[in-house]
Amino acid sequence: MKQLETNSAPLFESIRQLIEESRVRTAVTVNAELTMLYWKVGKYIKEDILKSNRANYGEKVIESLSIQLTQQYGKGWGKRHLHNCLRIAETFPGEQIVHALRTQLSWTHLRSIIFIDDKLKREFYIEMCKIEKWSTRQLDERIQSMLYERTAISKKPDETIVNDLKQLQEEQKLSPDLVFRDPYFLDFLGLSDTYSEKDLESAILVELNRFIIEMGTDFAFLARQKRITIDNRDYKIDLLFYHRRLKCLVVIDLKLGEFEAGYKGQMELYLRYLEKHETVEGENLPVGLILCTGKNEEHIELLRLKESNIKVAEYITLLPDKKLLQQKLHKAIEIAKHKLEVRNDK
Repeated sequence: MKQLETNSAPLFESIRQLIEESRVRTAVTVNAELTMLYWKVGKYIKEDILKSNRANYGEKVIESLSIQLTQQYGKGWGKRHLHNCLRIAETFPGEQIVHALRTQLSWTHLRSIIFIDDKLKREFYIEMCKIEKWSTRQLDERIQSMLYERTAISKKPDETIVNDLKQLQEEQKLSPDLVFRDPYFLDFLGLSDTYSEKDLESAILVELNRFIIEMGTDFAFLARQKRITIDNRDYKIDLLFYHRRLKCLVVIDLKLGEFEAGYKGQMELYLRYLEKHETVEGENLPVGLILCTGKNEEHIELLRLKESNIKVAEYITLLPDKKLLQQKLHKAIEIAKHKLEVRNDK
């Protein structure tokens, strides 16, 4: 009997794999059909409502329809669901768009995305969700954490955002502006009011998986306190990562307090060393990310850090009130876009 069980193991595994693959294909097919069904239902509701000029007509239509459908097909066809159907039809008027999305994102994904009013912001979450394969929970968490507003791309002109998202959609090419964020939320580290750079680094390594999730799923951890020797002098890089889609090494330097001008020279030294001794054929130039608890924008602008492939971002270990955070991020976007407009007018 034991011999039979041993011999049947490969057969069992092969059949199990067939069953699992079939289940996945079936789930994708069912989801695709349901998504198209919900869009078509929403389209019919939308067209019916548009025929009337009465403001309260739409709500009456949905309420009446909900009662009839619920009696026939169960509670899954309540008013809220019909509003979702209407919303997806309003958000994506063209059937071809939904047809393309239905096999890539689940109805639950789309249900979260369709309530994002800003078109570019909505496209950002669609493309990032597709490429990083977020679960619905991860998508909701990223929307709640205002990921889009924290990326560099949100502070760029609309034309740049459109072009970067188009490259991501058509070529799966991720630009650094879509990858790096500011600020980074590190509230999960559980740090007290007072801590050292070593405490910060140790906490990150303890919560490395969550740190990578906050950074982005394409980051791969390589080393902590990586020692490099230049002219017989030893230096240590706080954290070294590799980004798969950017195809480059990423140096992360952890700092307490606000950004200081001297940090640029230190980071440049690390990047040029890695460029000379660690970069392999086919990789792009290393990128440096200096994480501080504060930064002075004029310092960063005058130092022209972008030319050195260096980025500076704040990190937050204790999240402030969400409304205040939203105001801060939206103000940062407005200031950045205004500066670009002024620069372009000169």
